[in-house]
Amino acid sequence: MKDKLRVPGWRARRWVVEACHSWLNRNRGLLIRWSKKDENHRALLMLASGLIAFKKAQVAALQAARVAA
Repeated sequence: MKDKLRVPGWRARRWVVEACHSWLNRNRGLLIRWSKKDENHRALLMLASGLIAFKKAQVAALQAARVAA
């Protein structure tokens, strides 16, 4: 474990999971669990995950366009 701390550029990745949970909890349907069926809850979870990924990709593309300009 101490070897990883000495490697330049290495960092702990636990925050990624915590951030993902935070992003998913912003969707009220997932936070309160409005859906009674497991299939509907899973569909909401997949939709929220897709929206998060789309937003992150859009922000990354805009930043890349600014750097290129």
